Amino acid sequence: MDLSLQKSLDLFVKSLEKEGKSSNTIVAYKGDINQLIKFLNKINTSLEVNQITTDHIKNFKRELLKLKYTAKSISRKLNSIKNFFSFLKDENVVQTDPSTDVKHPKYQNDLPRVLEPIEYRALRDVCRNDARATAIVELMLQSGLRIKEIESLNIEDIQSDSLLIEAYESHLRRKVPLNNSAKIALNRYVKDDRLDTRSKSVFITKTGRTLLARNIRSLLNRYFKKAGIKNVKVNDLRNTFIAYQLKAGVPIDVVSRIVGHKRISTTEKYVKLTESQQESKGIKLKEL
Repeated sequence: MDLSLQKSLDLFVKSLEKEGKSSNTIVAYKGDINQLIKFLNKINTSLEVNQITTDHIKNFKRELLKLKYTAKSISRKLNSIKNFFSFLKDENVVQTDPSTDVKHPKYQNDLPRVLEPIEYRALRDVCRNDARATAIVELMLQSGLRIKEIESLNIEDIQSDSLLIEAYESHLRRKVPLNNSAKIALNRYVKDDRLDTRSKSVFITKTGRTLLARNIRSLLNRYFKKAGIKNVKVNDLRNTFIAYQLKAGVPIDVVSRIVGHKRISTTEKYVKLTESQQESKGIKLKEL
């Protein structure tokens, strides 16, 4: 089957959507493979997908090294390319997979960043006059929510001692417990500070629209800077929740279920961060 690179990519993207892959995953795949296509077009604009060779992909890898991409970034891009060609081979679009013999560069897998108590206390301090930001910080820090789950949270999802996180993309529906700090911060925002609007979203803008993930990220990055916390990402609040619960002795399967990890092996990587894990005293979550 003779297909252009772009049409082959479109076919691959449709299969990812059918599999229920997250929008972020699909965007990442498209970005990586489009970068390969752009590189190949410099060589020959009429190249079809079944004309791609192992040398083409090896040369792309060398180009990334020249452009000073990290080994981790190159490995991720190669993983996208390998999945792309594996799919095309399964679909009989190509007879052989040209990416098979292209090796990943070696790199040390970085451990997740976890905030120290002095850091998350400083973050709370600079947010204290912003009820919305405080509630967002507490939900990520005390309940391990993802930024997308903060965006999608509706008023009807709030229960007395928990939140309902509805299924989305490839993530299953789950119930997340709320500790005292999270409940106080959330109630303060919803009852006293949130604009009176018809919107079902918990977190809204000043005009009553849903506060989008990119706006939440921008908001928290501003407060990270104010608090003097360096080399931190929004998702590190969630990382902090996971690491501290494991360190407090909460069973790994319980933590995995609360944060919505599909595989317990994803949660296991945080165990390395718990140098002095305490003896388990049941499953009561640690309040940060």
